[in-house]
Amino acid sequence: MAKPKSRYVCQACGSVSSRWQGQCADCAEWNTLIQETAEVSSIFSAKHNLQGGGRVIPLVGLETPAALPDRLPSGLAEFDRAIGGGIVAGSAMLVGGDPGIGKSTLLLQVAARLASEGRRVVYVSGEESAEQVRLRAVRLGLGGAPVQLAAATSVRDILTTVGDREPPALLIIDSIQTMHSDLIEGAPGTVSQVRASAQELVRFAKERGTALVLVGHVTKDGSIAGPRVLEHMVDTVLSFEGERSHQYRILRAMKNRFGGTDEIGVFAMEGAGLTEVPNPSALFLTHRGEPVSGTSVFPAIEGSRPVLVEIQALTVRLATGATPRRAAVGWDSGRLAMILAVLEARCGLSFGTSEVYLNVAGGYRLSDPAADLAVAAALVSALSERPVPTEAVVLGEIALSGEVRPVAHAGLRLKESAKLGFETAWTPRSMKGDEGLKLAQFGNLRELVDQILGR
Repeated sequence: MAKPKSRYVCQACGSVSSRWQGQCADCAEWNTLIQETAEVSSIFSAKHNLQGGGRVIPLVGLETPAALPDRLPSGLAEFDRAIGGGIVAGSAMLVGGDPGIGKSTLLLQVAARLASEGRRVVYVSGEESAEQVRLRAVRLGLGGAPVQLAAATSVRDILTTVGDREPPALLIIDSIQTMHSDLIEGAPGTVSQVRASAQELVRFAKERGTALVLVGHVTKDGSIAGPRVLEHMVDTVLSFEGERSHQYRILRAMKNRFGGTDEIGVFAMEGAGLTEVPNPSALFLTHRGEPVSGTSVFPAIEGSRPVLVEIQALTVRLATGATPRRAAVGWDSGRLAMILAVLEARCGLSFGTSEVYLNVAGGYRLSDPAADLAVAAALVSALSERPVPTEAVVLGEIALSGEVRPVAHAGLRLKESAKLGFETAWTPRSMKGDEGLKLAQFGNLRELVDQILGR
């Protein structure tokens, strides 16, 4: 019998090395190589011809009609919005998020809603005991829901338990990094164990029509831990985002085979658990009382939902010779530097002797280039100490030439702004508005600066 050989597998990217080394050669991560036992391969298995001996697979054409998958409403409208309209039977979802952000709370609420409607729901925890999960359910007011709880880490035991009778409508595994398969050597959480455990669970879900939800750990940079192949094995990858110091939480789809990836669900963490936020603009807008310099309101778009957020800027003049600092929270620092450069080169404003701080209120993160004009308005307002009118929203993309370019979904943005009581919109010159707002249009950035400075 051939002697088993050892190999070293990177826990971050899954690459295999014949010897241990401190840094992975593929992903450059440190101290991620873990020793595992390699499978013994024979000469026959290496040279075996696979062109015969199998079964014939039926082939179908693109014109073959296929019905849309039936969706099971979870009872939480924001959760259904993020995943595309409801849970699909036989689908596999992967939910990631920082520790303590509320992943288990959200899934427990979904499980309780479905179980209360007569669906069989199984919640398997590999990190907590069944009594701990039950105590959390009691704190959330869900103690009477007929959810079936279990504390287990063996995939064989879990599939034997849930497969001996009618398969559940929803199976929740919290978390996949704690599961292990006895067919693979290695400790739970290693690349081979995570891959093998997820594969067996996903296969069961596809064969029995059970909706599967896997909870995944995240790394320090916020990405889901484990091999990247784990994200390819599932149908939907959800990210539960938010700051633990803030009240709100955002459920965002990073991948979705049954819907779009541009919708979000907004929740607020309260004493009774996560509550839905049908109007998320209320979370990201502060009280609009007296005008304050350095602030502007931008109507962002998340999928088909407009969300109004407040952009705050602060400039602090420094002594001559000091190096000014630029800091941005919720906004790309590179784009901030670009807007500052355009303001200096095209509009004659000087930020070279001032520190610049930019913040998106409420911990919201913006990547929409349509926020350029709102950022520029906040910066000019902070530098000149002249406030932007409280009844105005600002939107537009800025080119390096100083031109203000039009943005997408302008009608939705202006309609939501009018609904929330805003009266004026500062927009690009080519934008048309029929939403009841007065439009102040600008062809280039210098016109916006003149508007704020009252020239």
